[in-house]
Amino acid sequence: MTPPTPRARVAILISGGGSNMAALVAAMQGDFPARPVLVLANDPAAGGLAKARAAGVPAAAVDHRPFGRDRAAFEAALRAALEPAAPDILCLAGFMRVLTGGFVARFAGRMLNIHPSLLPKYPGLDTHARALAAGDAEAGCSVHEVTAELDSGPVLGQARVPILPGDTPETLAARVLPWEHRLYPAVLRRFSAGDRRPVLLP
Repeated sequence: MTPPTPRARVAILISGGGSNMAALVAAMQGDFPARPVLVLANDPAAGGLAKARAAGVPAAAVDHRPFGRDRAAFEAALRAALEPAAPDILCLAGFMRVLTGGFVARFAGRMLNIHPSLLPKYPGLDTHARALAAGDAEAGCSVHEVTAELDSGPVLGQARVPILPGDTPETLAARVLPWEHRLYPAVLRRFSAGDRRPVLLP
């Protein structure tokens, strides 16, 4: 009898409702080469924690607020929460804290993030408003490896969405979000199998 193929262990970091986390967890079934082992939030009130528990995934929070400006202490607490789960891959899914180079280095080549723009355009915040202000014909989302420089790691997948006349940042965000939910699991499937070729949607 052939032994089962080991599946990558995935921890997911969130800050809010966790819609991308939920898409990842829902995808990690059957022949998917990874399984969720922990959802970790920086806000104990993050709505995604209840979604994770409802899906049978262990969930915890490390509140960043008591640490103030001491990012090193906060990240040490994050690492302490992650270590028992022994993740092979870390997925940032709406995690709204900028991680230091020291934290990123510990997970070099093993950490992914989803960003709501067609990187390298518009790293950081307000991506949809910036795309509209620039008069772009399309917007979208990207999944990339996390490096010490914000939103600058190798791009592993993108989904493109046309910008329509009359679009606002809100309508554009609402049209991009379903593509985020498709793109992130597709990239994670490939990445967790050791394949770093970019995924391009649709």
